[in-house]
Amino acid sequence: MADKWNQGARSVPLAGSTVDVTIDQGLRSYMIKVYNLMAGGLAITGIAAYVMFTMSVVTNANGDITALTPLGQTVFGSPLKWVLMFAPLAMVMFLSFRVHKMSVAAAQATFWGYAALVGLSLSTIFMVYTQQSIVQVFFVTAASFGALSLFGYTTKRDLSAWGSFLFMGVIGIIIASVVNIFLASSALAFAISAIGVLVFAGLTAYDTQQIKEMYYEGDGSAVMGRKAIMGALRLYLDFINMFMFLLQLFGSRR
Repeated sequence: MADKWNQGARSVPLAGSTVDVTIDQGLRSYMIKVYNLMAGGLAITGIAAYVMFTMSVVTNANGDITALTPLGQTVFGSPLKWVLMFAPLAMVMFLSFRVHKMSVAAAQATFWGYAALVGLSLSTIFMVYTQQSIVQVFFVTAASFGALSLFGYTTKRDLSAWGSFLFMGVIGIIIASVVNIFLASSALAFAISAIGVLVFAGLTAYDTQQIKEMYYEGDGSAVMGRKAIMGALRLYLDFINMFMFLLQLFGSRR
């Protein structure tokens, strides 16, 4: 009887180890899916932005913009520009509120559509900044994002206390940006960009940890798929905003 009890006791750690390994592999697969979705969204955004730019402008042999094409005049010289500006906001709100009632395929298609709309609205950065500086800032953002996300994924420190502070930072940035539309202050613009980089750097680490903690092994494939899409959306927004603020700080204007 004692031998049987000892055998049973020895089997418990082995079983526990198997469960831990399974959960770890499941979490790793889940996070890889989140990052792949986010990377796909960024790729769609970049392609859409560059294609819209090339179709909207006329350039000379040196790459200088000399005129707008008929498409460019229609998109950027008419009320349609406001549609491009606010359409991504409407779509991201729709996805956030409706994702739990959508199929995984529909949610993913909406995310791709949102990424494409963001790309169309960001196409103007190619008119303002040199392509070389855009590429340089993109890689700086990618390196910074990777390090911050890795920190959020691996740290044992609970970052949940950052949430309210960072959310208030985002609200403050939005209010200051609206005010600066009327003030047109370069000093305020610089301060907004600098604070924006810090806020979204913090959100990258915070969101990564939150996405990691959202994982639950018992979720069905549909629930897991929706969680991965919303996680990818959060990280996508962190990356895009950090990129834009860094571009405003370090981008070389045409």
